[in-house]
Amino acid sequence: MAEPRKIRIGISSCLLGQEVRYNGGHKRDSFLTDVFGRYVEWVPVCPEVEVGLGVPRPPIHLERIGFGDGVRLIMPSTGMDLTEAMTSYAERRAGALAGLGLCGYVLKKDSPSCGMERVKVYREDGMAARDGRGTFAGVLIRRLPHLPVEEEGRLNDPLLRESFVSRVFVYDRWMEGERSGWTRASLMRFHERHKFLLMARNQTGMRRLGRLLGEAGRGDDPADLARLYLDGLTAVMRRPTTRRGHTNVLLHLLGYVSDDIDRGDREELAGTIERYRQGLVPLVVPLALIRHHVRRLGTEYLQDQVYLDPHPHELMLLNHV
Repeated sequence: MAEPRKIRIGISSCLLGQEVRYNGGHKRDSFLTDVFGRYVEWVPVCPEVEVGLGVPRPPIHLERIGFGDGVRLIMPSTGMDLTEAMTSYAERRAGALAGLGLCGYVLKKDSPSCGMERVKVYREDGMAARDGRGTFAGVLIRRLPHLPVEEEGRLNDPLLRESFVSRVFVYDRWMEGERSGWTRASLMRFHERHKFLLMARNQTGMRRLGRLLGEAGRGDDPADLARLYLDGLTAVMRRPTTRRGHTNVLLHLLGYVSDDIDRGDREELAGTIERYRQGLVPLVVPLALIRHHVRRLGTEYLQDQVYLDPHPHELMLLNHV
């Protein structure tokens, strides 16, 4: 049997175990390398090495100059200002990465080059506030605004981990549509398949996307419609899931099968959903029951819903949310 196609994802090189940090070390992440890595073709990037700094090297940090918003990338031991060099490199590297068909990116937390959020920014008096973003990360996120991006520290949170992996697989399916060329019909099909996945994050956003497609005229350019849809899709998928959102979706799914199952099965499924709502069982438990009934009944509308199988079962992400 042929191995499944791997999804291409950018990553800070140190997270793969490459010894590229300022002290010659690494920050290998076992989930990324040993678990998620089975489904991923990693594209490693170390901005600090690629911009020309050695290993090992003096530490660098972000520094706020004066009272404005000007944040610079500084090597304190020498006073060297690396801001322009890193920004210029990041613009070129982000452009090259855009051409590789990435479906996600994992950044190194707290890094003055790669940190996504809450990076220390030092003032001239030596005090620091955690309100910065790494210089490379800032350019990457600006240049590739729809790309699912997360940092490895936040992936220790089971909800954020599951949410990021779901976003990666959604974006991969979107990119498949891009390669095939979107039509109004294929956009409608994409939306129908992802309806409940979107609903779990934001029901209002899901409905807004549905109206966008439903109200589009037959003469509208599908490429323009796809760009508008992707903007909305990105906004919805960035919202983390919640137990309340999942419970709402589970109850909707119950409604699709309740008329076709007997009273005992209906009570079992409703009770399992309630136990999930109370935090007594993980999401995988009610989902497994719903998948069972959908397969048994052949409920056509639900059989192809991404929500029921958002990512490979072997990742076991739904066992922890």
